[in-house]
Order: sequence, then structure tokens, then C-alpha cells
Amino acid sequence: MTIHVVRDGETIDSIAQSYGVSPQRLASDNDAAEGLAVGQTLVVRFPRQVHAVSSGETLYSIARSYGVSVRQLWRNNWELGGSDLVRPGQILVVSYFDEKTGTAVSNGYAYPFVNMELLNKELPYLSSLAPFTYGINAAGGLLPLDDEALLDAAAAHGTQPVMHLSTLTEEGNFDTARATRVLTDYEVQGRLAAEVLQTLLRKNFAGLDVDFEYLPGSLADAYAAFLQRLRQLLQPQGRFLWAALAPKTSPIQRGLLYEGHSYAAVSNAVDAVLLMTYEWGYTAGPPMAVAPLPNVRRVLDYAVTEIPPEKIFLGVPNYGYDWPLPFVQGTTRAQSISNQRAIELAREYNVAIQYDENAQSPFFHYTDSGGVVHEVWFEDARSLEAKLRLIAEYGFQGAGFWNVMRPFSQTWLVLDSLCVIDDLPAPRTL
Repeated sequence: MTIHVVRDGETIDSIAQSYGVSPQRLASDNDAAEGLAVGQTLVVRFPRQVHAVSSGETLYSIARSYGVSVRQLWRNNWELGGSDLVRPGQILVVSYFDEKTGTAVSNGYAYPFVNMELLNKELPYLSSLAPFTYGINAAGGLLPLDDEALLDAAAAHGTQPVMHLSTLTEEGNFDTARATRVLTDYEVQGRLAAEVLQTLLRKNFAGLDVDFEYLPGSLADAYAAFLQRLRQLLQPQGRFLWAALAPKTSPIQRGLLYEGHSYAAVSNAVDAVLLMTYEWGYTAGPPMAVAPLPNVRRVLDYAVTEIPPEKIFLGVPNYGYDWPLPFVQGTTRAQSISNQRAIELAREYNVAIQYDENAQSPFFHYTDSGGVVHEVWFEDARSLEAKLRLIAEYGFQGAGFWNVMRPFSQTWLVLDSLCVIDDLPAPRTL
């Protein structure tokens, strides 16, 4: 893999020619059919072995003949879109000249209203998919989730489903009061745990991912005990337990987002954790990178003092923000956008994308038709590579992508180029 940064005057054809690759594949891989913006990245992959489809062949027969999985053929050929339909004369890449950094488990989160065509493209790159989310009702019971379409798609692509449990209410907000009731009332907690287990087994989830946010420090021990109780239910069924952790840099970090998450206690209660290493740049905050690399590293450097690295999933953002300027605290609200939309904005307004070498993130400014100046921060192949290389550097289990709702093929091209995407490990014995 090479990451090319587009210069003024370059085209897909001229870039492809300079690397000796197919312009059609380069454009398709990078969803770049509509033109290029100066400063945008293109992921250039170099085929090692290709196959021309003959009449009567299927994707499955081709995979068998080369001793590779259909999932790997999907990953090698973004244009397939996760479909098994091939046509005579079509050129498929069987393998690439890639230098892998190691193996990684990849998990992605999706709401039930995800675009299914997009999800089908992404699933081959995911070890697991977590439909978002099973919340908690006012009585402390489980809120249902219409996730059947997601589970069917995951099964069709060999991706394991993971049940996601959070304190989200019917209105879609994290609720401290509902978390408090579950964590302090042992009877309510038991009923919820039984509902969770019943749902998990009925829908054949591989495991459970718990995300209780905005917990006061007084509930830190109760939260870890609740996780331990869940694990004791799940482990005999051959199911694992994960938990999400706020991005802390010390055990005494203040703030409602952080105080209820004891890294050591949660780690001891679960099979793995997701570090939510994003949202430094956020809707109500000032313009900045969503996940500046120095900030991410500070969280990781603390985390590995409390949690075995092999139990850690690195949180990776798959989105950006567009801020109208000037920024006014308490008034200005950034719009969350896809990385692909950010590139489109740069192209539409004919501005060059810049790159902050310290934050390791792309950004640019543009002036809209109403004369309002905007500042945009997002992710591109460079920023994603910088983050994904941390998995091997720190010895992490893998990455968790928040989220897979928005299109950006480079997320998956970079992941597949750098990592051997692994299956979910079996849960550890208590």
C-alpha cells in the first residue's frame, strides 16, 4: 500500500499511470469517480496475483481454487460490494503486495437504519458487528432493538454479531439515573441480566459489549461488580464480555464521563475493553481533530499500566466535523459528516486539504454561499494509518470503529493493507 496525496493538476489517470495500476480500480477503490480535491489521499494497492473470471465460475469456486476465503476476495475487491456476483472477463485481485503489521480483530457499530448496501461492503472487513443499541427502560428492563436485518447481513458475510447494551433511553440519551437503578438495586440488576442472557442466546450473539457512560465515581465499584456478574453468566455459555471505557489519562481524572470507569476494575471483570479514543473535537466544542494522535497516545500510555494490552480495542473514528466560524462557546454547533463528504466539500469549494502533522489529521477551511467560513476536521488514509499502526505497536487485540454508518472506503483499504483481520477469540476461562 502507498498513500498518495493529490497535487494540483493530477487526475486519476495520471496518478494510476505513475504507479502502474489500473485507473478504474484506483477510482473504484477510493470512491473517486466524481473527481479529486487537492490534498486528498488515495490508497494505492499493488496486486500480486489476479484472476480473470471465466464463464461458469463463481466467487466460491475461485476462492477454493486459490485456497483463500471468500471474505478475503471481498476485501481484495472493494468493487464487489460484498456481493458474490461475478461476470466473465472480470479481473479479481487474489492477493496484494502488502506488508502486514500483524493480526487484529475489528469490530464495528451500526444503527438499524444503516444503509444496507454500504454495510454489505464493510462487513467482510469486520470480525464482528455490534448493532447499536439495547437500552434500558424506566423499570430497569431491556429496551428491544430491531436488528434482524443487520444480523442476517452479518451472517451472510461471515461476521460475528455482538450484542450491545447501554443506558440509552427511548429518547436516545445516556441516562445516569437508569444506570444508578441497575447498579444499586440487586433485584433489578438480576432481572436485566437475565433478559440480556435470554436475548443473547435467542439471537445467537457471540458476546456482549457493555457501554454505561456518565457514571459518578461512587458507582465505579458497583459497575465493575455488575460486569463481573454478567461475565459469570456469559462465560459458561461460551460467550465473551466487553466494556467501553472513557479516554482517561490517570486514575484520578475528574468529570462525570471518567469517574465511574476504573480501568483496572473493569479490565479484571471483562474479556476485553474498547477505549473510546475519539471526540476531542466534538459537536459543541471548538474546532480540532476528532482524535489527535498525541491525545490518543496519552490515553494508551496510561491504559497499558492498568489493562493488559491484549485485552484492548483501540477506538477509531470514522467521521469528521464541520464547524461554522467564528466559534462561540455554548452557541456554535458542528455538523457531524462523513470523511467522504469532507472530501466532497473541499472539491465543491475548490480548496486544498491540509494536514496537521502534530495531530496527524487532515483539515481545511471553506466559505459557503452565504459568506460563512467553515473549518472541517476529518480522517483520511494518513490519519487512519497512524492510528491503526498503534495496534501492533502496543500489542492490542484490535480496533473498534465508531461507526460504520458513513461511507469511506479508505478506512477499510488501510485496515486490510496493514492488518491480517482475525476472527474473534474465545472467551477466557474464569
